[in-house]
Amino acid sequence: MDVSLYQAAAAMNATAHWQDVIAGNLASASIPGGRRQEVSFSTIEAGLAANSGLAQSKYYITSANDVTNFKPGEMKTTGGPTDFALEGPGFFTVQLPNGQHAYTRDGEFRLNSQGQLVTKQGYPVLGSNGTLQFNPNNDSAAITLSATGELSQGAESVGKLQLTEFTGSQHLTNIGSGFFLADDKLAKPYPAASTQVRQGFVEASNTSPTTEMATLITAMRMFESNQKVLQMQGDRMSKVITELGGAS
Repeated sequence: MDVSLYQAAAAMNATAHWQDVIAGNLASASIPGGRRQEVSFSTIEAGLAANSGLAQSKYYITSANDVTNFKPGEMKTTGGPTDFALEGPGFFTVQLPNGQHAYTRDGEFRLNSQGQLVTKQGYPVLGSNGTLQFNPNNDSAAITLSATGELSQGAESVGKLQLTEFTGSQHLTNIGSGFFLADDKLAKPYPAASTQVRQGFVEASNTSPTTEMATLITAMRMFESNQKVLQMQGDRMSKVITELGGAS
């Protein structure tokens, strides 16, 4: 068996996935608190192949694995009363439409018509005791936020943001749009102890579009190189089959 075909095809699949990840990074570069997805390559054992003699030996193919880069992004001033940025490893906790909790660094929040603090998508932002409810009829009362996440509207306490940190944050599942799920048992949440909040700021994505475009060019060249190897091996096999057919 000519394993080079399988190896080239596997390498093409891995670099195609790399290109998909880069496209996702470019799309998320404008999301506050967005986190860059990186791809690491490894070789995995794929089976046994015959040598020139009768013996068999293991052969390996390329595999791609996603890793999230949690390096903080730059702080940007907005002055918005419901724009919050995190300093430290924590996440805001929000509730998805299916009731599941998700985690994000995107603190570009707003109040909906009922006075609930929500994300741009309309997902409720959670406090220690559930949703955070403001008085929609008291626009004159300023919204204030302490460094530990205590929210007030004028003299009235609204609640405390549910800030979450993780043991094993690398095992969080990226579901897009700046949200993560803790659906892997290795990602263990606990109340934030090393995270503070700043009001009137948002955290920029840690993705650089310029870097992603340069990386995309590299990924495309790698894909094309493996595509050429696959084509060459395919042509060689076709030639052998044709010659064998002519000999018979």
